[in-house]
This record gives sequence, C-alpha cells and structure tokens, in this order.
Amino acid sequence: MFKNLLVAVLAMACLLTGSPDSSAQNMLDLPLSSQQARVMQRIGLTYITINYHRPLVKGRKIFGGLEAYGKVWRAGANENTTIEFSDPVSIAGKLLPSGTYGLFMIPGESEWTVILSKNFTSWGAYTYNPAEDALRVTVKPQTSEFHEALTYEFDDLKPDATAVTLRWDKLAVGFKVAVNLRELVPVSLKTQLRGWSRWNYEGWDEAARYLLENNGNLQDALKFEEGSLNVEERGDTLLTKSTILDKLGRKEEAKAARERAMKLATAVQLHNYARGLQLNGQREQAREIFRLNITAHPSEWVVHNGAARVAAAQGDFPTAVAEMKLAIAGAPPESKRAQEALLKRLEAKEDINEQ
Repeated sequence: MFKNLLVAVLAMACLLTGSPDSSAQNMLDLPLSSQQARVMQRIGLTYITINYHRPLVKGRKIFGGLEAYGKVWRAGANENTTIEFSDPVSIAGKLLPSGTYGLFMIPGESEWTVILSKNFTSWGAYTYNPAEDALRVTVKPQTSEFHEALTYEFDDLKPDATAVTLRWDKLAVGFKVAVNLRELVPVSLKTQLRGWSRWNYEGWDEAARYLLENNGNLQDALKFEEGSLNVEERGDTLLTKSTILDKLGRKEEAKAARERAMKLATAVQLHNYARGLQLNGQREQAREIFRLNITAHPSEWVVHNGAARVAAAQGDFPTAVAEMKLAIAGAPPESKRAQEALLKRLEAKEDINEQ
C-alpha cells in the first residue's frame, strides 16, 4: 500500500512540475529520455566542466513555448545543470571564484539572462533563489543551425578565453569566460617547481622561457634560469640567461653569460638560439651566431643549414642551395624532409629566413 501511494505521489509531482523528463523520477537507475552529458575545456591552466542533461526538441516549440520567456530555466533537463571552474575566472568581465555553480538562464525574445548560482545541488529550477546568485550577465541570443538535442560547446577558443555556448532547436546563447594568465601561471610555476620538476634543469628553464616569451616578470625568469643552471650548466640555458639579463639592462652580466655559453653550447643549441633571434626580428645578431657556429662546429650538418640562411639573406642563392644540400646529406632521417622543403624554397630563390 505504501509503495502504491509513493508511486502515485511521484506521478502527481511529475504532472504538477511539468518535468520534461518524467523517467528521471524512477527509483532505479534506468535510461533517461534526456540523457546526461559532460563536456570539458581547458583554457590556459584552467579546466571548465559542464554537467547537464540533454532534452530533445521532439517537434515542440521550445523557447516561448516549452521554456517560457521571462521564467528561470535550468538550462538543461532534470537536476541542476552545473558548471565548474578549477581557477578563478571572469565572465563578461565580472570576476568569479573557482568552484562549482548551478547554471540557470532566463530566456527572452531578444535578450537572455545567464545566472551562475551558488546552489548547484537542486532539482531543476523549482527551488531557485536569486539570493544565491553568484553572478548574472545579459546576453543576446543568436540564430543557429538546428540541434535536436540540447548541446553545450566551447567556441572562439583563445589561449586565455572561450565562449560557452548553449545550442538547442535553432537558437544559440553564449557567454565569454576568460582567465588571467599573468596571475595564474607564475603561481602555478612556483608550485610545480616544488615537486619533481625542481630536480631537472628542463623544468626551471621552461618556466624562465615562458615568462621571457610572454612578457612576464623578468626577475622571476632570471631566478628560474639560475635554478636550471644550478642543476646543470648548459650552453642553451646560459644563452637564455643572457637574453633575460639583456632585457633587464644588465649588459655586462649578459655579455659574460653569453661568452660562457659559446664555450659550452652545441651546434644545435647555437643554431636554435640564432633562429630564435631571427624570429624575434634580431636578424643581424642571428647572422652573427650562425657565422660563429660555422667557425666553431664546421663539421656539423646543422651548421650548413645556418650557412644557407646567411647566404640567402645576402641574396646568394647558389651558395645557399649548395649549403642546404650539404645539410641534407648529413641530417638525421627525421630531419631530412624539413631540409628538403627548405631546399625547394631556396631553388625558387625564396629567402628561408622569413619564416
């Protein structure tokens, strides 16, 4: 008798609430008509995870019909749609701490409200309370290709931002999520270098080069590179240190580090350093390193690549072609294809230093 009463109560609850997925009221774990999905995207170091259920159109009028305009909606089916951020983010320019939030929306004909609520454990929007809002933003809906099942996607992906977009029926609603890499990455680097990475020169060097190449704190970059050199003194890391010192205006120290590097650096390390200078627009300094490499390591295949680049920069393509053929002859199998592509460009009298 009690079981029959419970079933009747649950059935009445489905009718009263208008739940789009009455099968979600089952006592057992059974297939649902609005199936569960989870999507994740990483931007920078930050993970964004959306957990939701996917109702189907089934020929119905969705917005302004099944989901009324001006009414808070769970932005999915069944229990709360949730969105989780592993780090602090900003949404449409508004700051939000890391954590899990209930994702709600208020549909409108020309304007929608996106709500992130501190309540993320409820069923649907039936107990939604605006006092629990963590953030609200207003967005404009856009027309979209038809989607039978409600879908969340990550659009307009950038190194530090993405757009979270809901698509259902012929409508798309999105909001921008961004992270502050200048704040998050330095903290992460210092944390990571308290672990196993601190015993390897590569970890310290990667941290230093990241800050150097992304306009980060140069004093921190210098400390990281010195950490790398404390583990192992190498020509390439000394060259990076010299570049950091140059940018800090400490010219004499930079010169000393560079001179020490030239004695330790391998042909490949010098070549890569010269290529880095080229790509940074320091062409004359790059050619100087290529020439130094030719003198210091005349028998290495990569030196012929550098010699070809110097000749090409001077418009001497016959010499550049001859040098690149020598590079191909001595290059390891995994490098030959790239050298052959460069040779074709030189034969067409194209300056390979431009890229």
